[in-house]
Amino acid sequence: MTGKFMKLVLVVMCLALLGSPLAVQAKEGSGDPPQQQQSIKPKEIKLQGDMRRVWIDHMVWIRAYVVSALAGLKDQDKVLARLMKNQEDIGNVIKPYYGEEAGNKLTELLKEHIRIAGKVVDATKKNKQADLKKYNAEWYKNADDIAKFLSSANPNWTEQELKDLLNKHLELLTAMVQARVKKDWDADIAAFDRSEDHVITLADALTEGIIKQFPNQF
Repeated sequence: MTGKFMKLVLVVMCLALLGSPLAVQAKEGSGDPPQQQQSIKPKEIKLQGDMRRVWIDHMVWIRAYVVSALAGLKDQDKVLARLMKNQEDIGNVIKPYYGEEAGNKLTELLKEHIRIAGKVVDATKKNKQADLKKYNAEWYKNADDIAKFLSSANPNWTEQELKDLLNKHLELLTAMVQARVKKDWDADIAAFDRSEDHVITLADALTEGIIKQFPNQF
């Protein structure tokens, strides 16, 4: 009984120490960055949610368009119109921070991204390799233009970081289109899942950069 009693006393003492001011100070002095101790602000959460939503929509509607275009479905024009609206939605998310003109410019660049994507899908479907090479070059040039535009607006987004993120987006889209043309449904689904995860990473990078650049707005 004595041994069990002593163990119980030790447990109680440890719990008391964990709740003491010294324990709290020790935790704060453990090397963790101070910002990790702070709660996330509501406006930061809203921006992250809005940014993730429009970029997830971007992926969802691109996939819907790829499915419709490759199968020659009658809803193709309607799906494309909705996909184009998504590019406006993305531009609108940055307008409170960069203004109307910048938001519209981003939308314009993203709509060009979609127009070229349509050509890539068509060339892949028809196995026109020369056209595919041409449109892929245009696609990556457009991604570079987006990276340059965004990095010029926010020093927290380096041009190379954005190029890497956007190029990865194109690689994953290409893998999805190719898998679907080959009717490799497992690869198609896997490519979409990876693409969705990646656009969330992209969205979070944009959110983080905005919060760092405009801390007073949060």
